[in-house]
Amino acid sequence: ISTFVGSSGKVFPAEMKAAPLLRAWLHRLRAAGLTLHMRHRWNGALTPAPADASPASARWTLQFDTPSGTKTVHAYAVVLALGGASWARLGSDGAWQPWLAGQGVDVRPLVPSNCGFDIAWSEHLKGKQAGAPLKGVRLTFTDRLGHHFSRLGEAVVSANGIEGNLVYAASALLRDEIAANGHADLHLDLLPAKDLPTLTTALAKGRGARSMPNHLKEQAGLTGVKAALLREGLDAAQWTALCADPAALAGRIKALPLRLTAPRPIDEAISSAGGVRLEAMDAGLMLAALPGVFCAGEMLDWEAPTGGYLLTACFASGRVAGQGALALLANKG
Repeated sequence: ISTFVGSSGKVFPAEMKAAPLLRAWLHRLRAAGLTLHMRHRWNGALTPAPADASPASARWTLQFDTPSGTKTVHAYAVVLALGGASWARLGSDGAWQPWLAGQGVDVRPLVPSNCGFDIAWSEHLKGKQAGAPLKGVRLTFTDRLGHHFSRLGEAVVSANGIEGNLVYAASALLRDEIAANGHADLHLDLLPAKDLPTLTTALAKGRGARSMPNHLKEQAGLTGVKAALLREGLDAAQWTALCADPAALAGRIKALPLRLTAPRPIDEAISSAGGVRLEAMDAGLMLAALPGVFCAGEMLDWEAPTGGYLLTACFASGRVAGQGALALLANKG
């Protein structure tokens, strides 16, 4: 696949599409001798292989639902790479959780990761600003345990709340805080390039006959969704009082409070956290409760900071599980 190096130093496929890369991977795997059985879905049946199983060394019997009916497979080593629960329409629905838990595997429930969050916006803001990008803002959050997050980036105001890369980076802390307290309170610095004293001085300048939106635009460069957020959640009296106090107005611009009430549903998330705990596996990712069965990818209880790191971890853990299976096969005699 032809690639190029972007301004960030990251490497991208020249076509900027995933499909050619996937086709190249599949071609390479088939050339290496891999047989793909399409439209086969494991139904959760995993039992010790009978003494007369073929091959005779088989440890496990699995059943698959296929277009031609149930298919039984006997195997000495099994690698499960069944994904998390954030892409149900593509097969990653987390259905394997109760199957493995029922076999004594220590599984942490799957939860959304790299996800957006709900905020109780007013109907006015939802109608006017849903989908608007928040560029160049700083998100700051400190949880109940003292873990602190502060980062500059971009987000998006959605009809339900807020999402985007900046929010995804803090999603684990925010999600866990909501689980513990019922909500998470963060702050957005809408103008991180301006310090508080300078902003206060600018806003204190008389606005004459200008409207408050025009005053904010001229003295602070605050327009659009940022200006709308500044007004959000305040009644007419509160807004009037805020506009009359340049220090308080600047303080709100520099630390706009937002209360998150829930993470978005797991099927909307970029990825999921939770899964098979690492303590339930050996160094080769073989399950202690099910010798000969390995797990890899998003099934593992590890949380990636972004989708890109998740892919890297999935590939790396798949390699480790494959090496573990090979080692097991090499020593079975």
